[in-house]
Amino acid sequence: MTAAVGLPLARSAHTLSRTATQHSLLLLPASTGLQRRLLSTTSSSSSPSPSPSPSPSQQRAQPLTPAARVRRVQQEVSLPSSSSRWLSSTAAPDVQAEAGPVASAAPTPTWHPTSRRVGLITRKIGMTSFFLSTGQHIPATVLQVMSNQISAHVSPPTGAYTAMQVAAFDVHSKRGITEPIKGHLLKAGIHTPKRVIREFRCTPDAFLPLGTQLSAVHFVPGQHVDVRAITRGKGFNGAMKRHGFHGLRASHGVSISHRSHGSTGQHQDPGRVFPGKKMAGRMGGTAHRTVQNARVLRVDSRDELLFVQGQVPGPEGGTVYVSDAKRALVGKAAGAFGAGKLRNGQLALGNEPSSEYLPEAVDDLPFPAGTKQMAALMPEVVELGPVKRVAAAATTA
Repeated sequence: MTAAVGLPLARSAHTLSRTATQHSLLLLPASTGLQRRLLSTTSSSSSPSPSPSPSPSQQRAQPLTPAARVRRVQQEVSLPSSSSRWLSSTAAPDVQAEAGPVASAAPTPTWHPTSRRVGLITRKIGMTSFFLSTGQHIPATVLQVMSNQISAHVSPPTGAYTAMQVAAFDVHSKRGITEPIKGHLLKAGIHTPKRVIREFRCTPDAFLPLGTQLSAVHFVPGQHVDVRAITRGKGFNGAMKRHGFHGLRASHGVSISHRSHGSTGQHQDPGRVFPGKKMAGRMGGTAHRTVQNARVLRVDSRDELLFVQGQVPGPEGGTVYVSDAKRALVGKAAGAFGAGKLRNGQLALGNEPSSEYLPEAVDDLPFPAGTKQMAALMPEVVELGPVKRVAAAATTA
């Protein structure tokens, strides 16, 4: 009774094995003769018919099972491992590889004493004065950030140095922009033409994607910046005002030439005035001047305004370039770090945070830059005083 029950189970298992083999063979390309050969081999053994008892010679040569036939043909044709998997009637199902550990998010970049950030292009609005929360009355110059966007990267081997190109001042007239400049900006994804384009030296870790919009929160109240602009034109002036000459004597034979610059030429040889001789002429309006170590007093992200202590070169409406102070901020931090010391002169242990190399009024700087996305997470107005730590909100953007 036990054998009668076991026989159907054995037949059904044999049938399932044969069906799986035929199904796997159908997955091979139909143009190969191997598929037709194997299908005919497996179909010939589909239903075993009752046969007379084999002779002793036939008992010595037992017929091969379907799986054995498959293995023999597989060895004859020597299929690659990727294809031989489909020929095995007992092939194990595909096992998915174990999922590896999820890649952790990229760490938020932070400012380093050797880092150098990009600058901003602003417009001079004018001068004002206001009281700090401490009661101190300070004059300041108002600068407005004019839609700054990253337009290009400069780096070796195509460039001799590492820098980023910033485009600013939207142009709404076709006459205000040339086609080459328009095409250059389109490569960076900037569809609004810009009037002013300038490069700022920076380190590779401060690079930003092309088209990134910069904001006034790029600078922090309490930090020092360098402002550079073309000076205001002062018209025609004499040598005393223009070049600081002392002039001639007030008496003892001097008449009507008290503010003269004196002789300008040479002797008979060479008999001419050398080019570049300091003389009276038009003063200002043609040269760039830089005011170093100007302190940022207030940042207004709503109107994109920067309040810088003191005066700034250039007329109202002029273009002003603002960057981190080369001496008071970048140079001092890099020099202290290279010497193995902190900003206050103490020896560094190597595990100090980057804020130890910044001025006392600044905890950190937005890095790699202050963008529009950062400005949305910060207060609209932040000024020097009790509220002077703004980098914490900027770095979480």
